[in-house]
Amino acid sequence: MATQSIPGILRDLESLQRVSTDRSGYVPSSLPDGVVVASSIDDVVATLRYASQHGTPVVTRGAGSGLAGASSASAGEIVLDLGSMNAILELDPLEQIAIVQPGVLNSAVSEAAKPHGLFYAPDPASMTYCSIGGNIATNAGGMRCAKYGVTRESVLGLTVVLADGSILKTGGQTIKRVSGYDLNALMIGSEGTLGVVVEAILRLRPLAENVTTLVAYFDNVVAAAACASAVVSSRIQPTILELMDGKTLVAVDGATGTDHSSKGGGLLLMQTDGLGASLEMDVLESIVAQYSSHVAVTADQDEAELLVQARREAIPSISRRGFACVGDVGVPRKHLATMAEALVTIGDETGVDIYTIAHAGDGNLHPIIVLGEGQTIDSGPAKEALDRMFWTAHRLGGTLTGEHGVGVLKRDWLVPELGEESLRLQRDIKTVFDPKGILNPGKAIIPTKGAWH
Repeated sequence: MATQSIPGILRDLESLQRVSTDRSGYVPSSLPDGVVVASSIDDVVATLRYASQHGTPVVTRGAGSGLAGASSASAGEIVLDLGSMNAILELDPLEQIAIVQPGVLNSAVSEAAKPHGLFYAPDPASMTYCSIGGNIATNAGGMRCAKYGVTRESVLGLTVVLADGSILKTGGQTIKRVSGYDLNALMIGSEGTLGVVVEAILRLRPLAENVTTLVAYFDNVVAAAACASAVVSSRIQPTILELMDGKTLVAVDGATGTDHSSKGGGLLLMQTDGLGASLEMDVLESIVAQYSSHVAVTADQDEAELLVQARREAIPSISRRGFACVGDVGVPRKHLATMAEALVTIGDETGVDIYTIAHAGDGNLHPIIVLGEGQTIDSGPAKEALDRMFWTAHRLGGTLTGEHGVGVLKRDWLVPELGEESLRLQRDIKTVFDPKGILNPGKAIIPTKGAWH
C-alpha cells in the first residue's frame, strides 16, 4: 500500500506491535501497515484526506485500554494514534466545563477540576489509564454512573474530523441545546466508525460536600445481587452501588493484603452524597440489614477510600491470575440475581474461570474470563461462555454490552439484539458519514456483504 506521503507514518515493528490491539484479549492475525502519531488537528485532517483519496482503512486509537477489540488493526489498515493529543485546553469553573483533547486521561480531568471544587463524573475502572477519546467512542460508564450517568450525559460538544478530512462541530457549551438532530449523541458510542473526535467539551460537577459509605457481605454473589435489586426498588439513588463475587474478593485479598473474603462470598459497596447523604444511607442500611448480618457504615473518607480502592483493584488483581477478558452484559436490575446465578452455572459447565463484578446500580455486570495458557477469547470454551452469557442476558431483556462497545468480539450477537431493520438503518447512517467505509471497518456494526473491506 502506497502510504509514504502520510506525514510521520511509522512502520517499525515495535510501533506496529504497540498499536495492533487493545486489552480485550483479541489478537489480530497480522500487523497494521503503519501508524500515524497525531499531535494536532491538522495531522488528523491530513491523514484522513489521504486515506479517503486512496481508500485506506483507518483505525483510530487512544490509550489502547478498550475491551472489545474496537481499536485492533491488521494488514491493509493504518492506525491513527491520538495519545499525544493530551492537553486540557480550557477549564471554566463558572460554566463548569472543560475543553480537552482526546488523548487526555480520564482521571486527569478530575485532578485538574478538583482545585475548583469540581470533578468529572464518568469513572471507569481504567480511569487512570484510559483516554477521554476512548471513553467517548464507547460511551463508557463507571462506578458513579449509577447517579451521574455515563459519558453521554457528560459530553456537551465535540469537534470531529470526518472521513474526508472535513471538520464537524456538534453540541456546544450550553447545558441545553435542541436545534437540529442530536449528532453529538450519535457520535458518542460510535467506536470510531463515523468520525475522529479531536476535541470534547466536558460537563463538570460540584464535588460532594458529604459522602457516606456502606459495605455489606453476603453468603454468595446471588444473595448480594438480590440485595442490590432491593436497593434499586427503594427509590433511593446511591452514587455508587457496586458488587463483587467471592472469587474476586479472594483475588483482591491476595493482591492487596485485605481480608474481605473472610467476611463473605459476595460484597456490595454503596455510597450516597450531598446534603441528604446520611438520611439516604439510613434507608439503604435498613434494606441491606434484611439481607446481610455483616454491614458497616462510615462517613470517614479514608475508610471509604480504602473500600472504593478495593473495588478499583478488582480487575488488576484478577489479571495476576492470567489474562483477564472483561465481559460487559447488562440486564434489567430486577434480574441481577438471576444473571449472577447464571454466570456461576456457565463457569461450572464450561470449565471457564469466571469472576463477576458489577455496576449493580444500572444492571451492568462484568463477568471476567481468565484465559489459561494457549486459550483465546474468540474460540473454544471462552467463546462458548461468552455466547451463553449473551443469550442469558438477551432472554432477560438485557444487552450484550453496557459500556465497552461491540468492537470485533461481539458482532456475532448484534442481529438478535438489534434486529435487521435497525442494523440496516445504522449501515445507512455509516454510509452517510463514511461513504468509502474507511473508518474502523468491520467494527461496531455488521456491514453488508462485501462492503467496508
